Amino acid sequence: MKKIKAMILAAGDGLRVRPLTQDLPKPMIPILGKPVMEYLVEHLAKHGIKEIMVNVGYKHWRIENHFGNGSLWGVNIGYSYEGVYEYGEIVSRPMGTAGGMRKIQDFGGFFDTTTVVICGDALIDLDINAAVLEHKRKKALASVVTLEVPHNEVSNYGVVETDDQGLVISFQEKPTQEQARSNCASTGIYIFEPEVLDYIPPATQYDIGSQLFPLMVEKGLPFYAQKHLFNWIDIGHVSEYWNVLQRVLKGEVEHMHMPGTQVRPGVWVGINTRIDWDHVKIEGPVYIDSGVCLEAGVEIIGPAWISWGSYICRDSKIIRSVLFEYTHIPTGFTFDETIVSPAYCVMHRSGETYYTGDDRCKLRWSDARGR
Repeated sequence: MKKIKAMILAAGDGLRVRPLTQDLPKPMIPILGKPVMEYLVEHLAKHGIKEIMVNVGYKHWRIENHFGNGSLWGVNIGYSYEGVYEYGEIVSRPMGTAGGMRKIQDFGGFFDTTTVVICGDALIDLDINAAVLEHKRKKALASVVTLEVPHNEVSNYGVVETDDQGLVISFQEKPTQEQARSNCASTGIYIFEPEVLDYIPPATQYDIGSQLFPLMVEKGLPFYAQKHLFNWIDIGHVSEYWNVLQRVLKGEVEHMHMPGTQVRPGVWVGINTRIDWDHVKIEGPVYIDSGVCLEAGVEIIGPAWISWGSYICRDSKIIRSVLFEYTHIPTGFTFDETIVSPAYCVMHRSGETYYTGDDRCKLRWSDARGR
């Protein structure tokens, strides 16, 4: 029997998490200094999956330059770019989640064995081998891994309705709360047999949730839902990204460990930092990355992550916030529940975004001074 393969869906433009994806594709959004997709690659490798295809589009070089051929992770990674050459420029043009699969199949026949397909924008600790075993035991053509979500959140997900044996009898893509037939949500983790590709039209934009799955239900194909207990942390919006980081820093995600060296209870530090330890106040959990400078009078209240190369001037306060790399905080500023980068800051409570150089940004930072 051939070993199972994997595909990571990574071609989207991540509009719902702007401005985090202004310069990055969504799978490259960092969690404690590592892209979300890197955790997925490590998880697949841990389960013995060595051949991984990635469909790319928006800012595709960010993914390709970081992962290369995958050898650093002990895997073999290939890429399928979804775009066209138009007016002298290469323009991203996603084929849809299923259309991207068919494009890969028509080009090189990658899907010749059981393949796990995963969205590249979530953290998971699913026992993949157990999921594949259940898929095989049921002789499924396709399987979708599900989790129950609150009824008032069903409109954010693909909703799965099954019979007593787990056979999918309806699949609704982001229904209203009133229309939803269950609260079992698709986690964007699928297991496919090669024959599934025959149901995806070639050279066509085609979606797994809104088109392929309803078609499989209509045809009465062996399409099953699975339920497993595991962590699934989806980054669908900026507020969810802030919540993910808070959970990770609190140690609530078991398979994610704090990098650096623990120098105080709840305080981890990377190498080559300059911190006036006698005159700063730090309440964990806090991770301070390499190359960070904290001047006297700085106060950091966790959960917080200060990324590499950041510089926080005296008497500033960082409260339950995230600083991206090379962020400079002037003297006497306070950021409370905020994602801050050199180009913008996003307020968690209000969801408002302020850009560097924008008068509103200057006003917001000015108002924060000396709080």
